[in-house]
Amino acid sequence: QVQLVESGGRLVQPGGSLRLSCAASGIMINFYNIYWYRQAPGNQRELVAYITGGGSTTYIDSVKGRFTISRDNVNNTVYPQMNSLKPEDTAVYYCNVPAYSAWGQGTQVTVSS
Repeated sequence: QVQLVESGGRLVQPGGSLRLSCAASGIMINFYNIYWYRQAPGNQRELVAYITGGGSTTYIDSVKGRFTISRDNVNNTVYPQMNSLKPEDTAVYYCNVPAYSAWGQGTQVTVSS
């Protein structure tokens, strides 16, 4: 059974940084594409970034240059590093493994002064 646990979300001021985590069990993350989504209140869930099994990364335009996604194969964890945060980044962030339709419970990121 694939399980994903996100953590690291909190209140941060605009311009600040956060590193989220997605700890996976039941799979070896280096063999799968790991996606990160976010959902703001009243909005649909949107894809933010993903890292492939081969280690390639892709980002949506609004986070390019600010977010970086990496993984630690030993700890089986994926880490989105989010810098220069903006109020519009406020959302619940989720990780996802499409191959298993697996989702984590989400972690709340709030960017506000």
